[in-house]
Amino acid sequence: MHSSNQIIKFADDTTVVGLISKNDESAYREEVHQLSAWCKANNLSLNVGKTKEMVVDFRRAKSDHSPLNIDGASVEIVKSTKFLGVHLEENLTWSLNTRSISKKAQQRLYFLRKLRKAHLPPPILTTFYRGTIESILSSCITAWFGNCTVSDRKALQRIVRTAEKIIGVSLPSITDIYTTRCIRKATCIVDDPTHPSHPIFTLLPSGKTFRSIRALTTRLLNSFFPQAIRLLNTHTTN
Repeated sequence: MHSSNQIIKFADDTTVVGLISKNDESAYREEVHQLSAWCKANNLSLNVGKTKEMVVDFRRAKSDHSPLNIDGASVEIVKSTKFLGVHLEENLTWSLNTRSISKKAQQRLYFLRKLRKAHLPPPILTTFYRGTIESILSSCITAWFGNCTVSDRKALQRIVRTAEKIIGVSLPSITDIYTTRCIRKATCIVDDPTHPSHPIFTLLPSGKTFRSIRALTTRLLNSFFPQAIRLLNTHTTN
């Protein structure tokens, strides 16, 4: 495998991520070719019809990207794709993912209202909310919430407020859920020396706070690792 590429395997899904520099796609295309050859050698069949390719390119002068070719068939180039339940877009924004989550959560509010009409007590309604609605709102939240727009965050929070009115109790805000999940995940990484991301969390000479990550873009600044380090440092200080 080339150092500029990474293969992500989850169950029967395989994703190849390639970094193309100076318009040189040879390493990326060779990686895909080798993966296809490995599948054939191991009696596995790649479903080219279900295979999608998404190009993330923020250059001012963009060049045309020829689609991949596997077994004589071209791979479709898409503007968005769904990866492990999360909608990814070629411009790395999260509005599509937020709309999908909001739609699912709002559908579940119908059942919450039905249970309220059946006079179930607030503790049971809260348990139902956390298991069927909050679980949707917080799915992979550490990956996408940091770079959500203000309008997307408000849309998610409106669902939480609606659930509060139905149940009649206070519920954790979407921001509080994100903060809690970030700290929990970061703590697990720090406590696990075998985790691939463990070296990112390095303590300063004082041994009390973690070294911040320099970010040249807002997108990186609001991503998980810089946010997690800031939250850990704030949590430790307090």
